[in-house]
Amino acid sequence: MLWPSTLIGAGAGFAVASIPGALLGALLGQALDRRLGLHSWAHLRERMGGRAIPRDDELLFILLGRLAKTDGRVVDGHIQQAREEMRRMDLSEPAQRRAVLAFNRGKKGRDRLRGYLRRLKAQPHAAEGLLRACWRMAWADGRATREERELIVLWGKWLGWPAIKVQALSNDYDPQKKPIAVSVDLYQDALRLLGVDANAETAHIKRAYRRLLSRHHPDKVAGAGANTLQVREATDKTQELHQAYTLIKERRDFR
Repeated sequence: MLWPSTLIGAGAGFAVASIPGALLGALLGQALDRRLGLHSWAHLRERMGGRAIPRDDELLFILLGRLAKTDGRVVDGHIQQAREEMRRMDLSEPAQRRAVLAFNRGKKGRDRLRGYLRRLKAQPHAAEGLLRACWRMAWADGRATREERELIVLWGKWLGWPAIKVQALSNDYDPQKKPIAVSVDLYQDALRLLGVDANAETAHIKRAYRRLLSRHHPDKVAGAGANTLQVREATDKTQELHQAYTLIKERRDFR
């Protein structure tokens, strides 16, 4: 990994005071790199261009915005999916505002993402959660285009994932390969799945959904050391919960 300020400091120090100057310049440059969060020359160019280095949660929404804009037009399905990701992450209002700004930043497609993604290579669970969110966005309008697939595979490569492993995640969100569970087709079944009754208040239904979603979220299950089968089962359960909650929202007419 190339640390720009470190290299600049070493070069400048060497020009002024040979090897001792290079060592001192490198130490000062490294401190500046860490303070500014600079991991590559691309990061430095972005900072000089006025673009702030994104936090990990903001990086996710930059990627989602980039995917949503791939076909040239962001549709309602993309917006709804971005909101769903905010709910999954249980973002606070300030964090939601940052996520919206990051999503819009991603739509412009100006960020050099390789350096940002490579820093997550040592965090496999975070990397998988990010890739899964990307596939959910790609399928948000009912189809994952070739351009979207290529982008996600490329991002997976920068995260240290082989292409076949990245592509396999898509099957969990492909509506043609993942049939809608029968248990949530009926309103009563949806209520039972969430553990609420027909007279439950809206706030109670929302709390029940969020509690179950947190318990069964595949990222949380994976983080607890579960195997691949258990993670897939958690993914299935999460989708069923989401389908049930969507059905109840439509019947009860709340957001």
